Amino acid sequence: MEPRRRATQAYRIEVFEAHDGGVSQRKLTRTHRIGSATVERWYQSFVKQRVSELSGRSCPQILGIDEHFFSRKHGYATTLVDLKNHKVFDVVLGRSEASLRSFLKRLPGKEQVRVIVMDLSETYRQIARQYFPNAIIVADRFHVIRLVNQHFMQIWKQHDPVGRRNRGLISLMRRHHWKLSREQKERLEHYLAPYPVLRSLYAARQQLNGFLVQKNIRAKQIKRLLPQLLKLLEQLASSPARALAGTLQSWLEPIVRMWRFSKSNGITEGFHTKMEMLSRRAFGFRNFENYRLRVLAQCGWNGVINRVW
Repeated sequence: MEPRRRATQAYRIEVFEAHDGGVSQRKLTRTHRIGSATVERWYQSFVKQRVSELSGRSCPQILGIDEHFFSRKHGYATTLVDLKNHKVFDVVLGRSEASLRSFLKRLPGKEQVRVIVMDLSETYRQIARQYFPNAIIVADRFHVIRLVNQHFMQIWKQHDPVGRRNRGLISLMRRHHWKLSREQKERLEHYLAPYPVLRSLYAARQQLNGFLVQKNIRAKQIKRLLPQLLKLLEQLASSPARALAGTLQSWLEPIVRMWRFSKSNGITEGFHTKMEMLSRRAFGFRNFENYRLRVLAQCGWNGVINRVW
């Protein structure tokens, strides 16, 4: 037992791990015969111990950056993830350059970042160019494909508002063509026959998604695929999907890098799901620093607490 403490380290760790695993303070007060304030104090002590072990870290070489909603009062927060080691590097309140400026200026090891994975956010792209000079930007595959599908669904609504509300057709339209059965393809062909423009756009979207889902491609294959992709974007630029073509052309280099780079922000999205679970368990957070400590303790730390028996 440590000096001036009435409970052993092992007992405090037992209470911490139980509360960390989802056992409420009320139940711990009954099973362990301690006050709820004591449970909270011990829990905060171990959380701060975990986070203190993370202080002084340098930026990871492969960084994922994305936003997530924190609260109605404070708005959004930015998540920085070490994609190589699958850990949250830090969480910062805000998603604009002005709100992140002070954090980014004092961030150690920005020069060693080699790759930054992000969605098609112009704000985050400017931040990456300004504060991470040696990093290349790689677009996140999920967000690029989702953008393509969203634009196509909007165009579909303009051509056939009634069919756009059909749940069966929506399910067929959203899937990749190579994942449809023979009967589903025939049904889709029958529907698209009276809409030649929509039919050609559907074929272009499927071809575009076929390019986007590829990864770990060699340089020789990229040289062969890139002219085909550019030709397809030129065709889309003279169609109702010209806005989509303009966005993809402005992000062409980060999108092409997806072919060589296998990492994605799916790891970051998984951490966002865990953060939502932490918020629900706490019935929401009012203090962002308390929220940040919980996130780093749960998602950014993989050590083992020293046990003293």
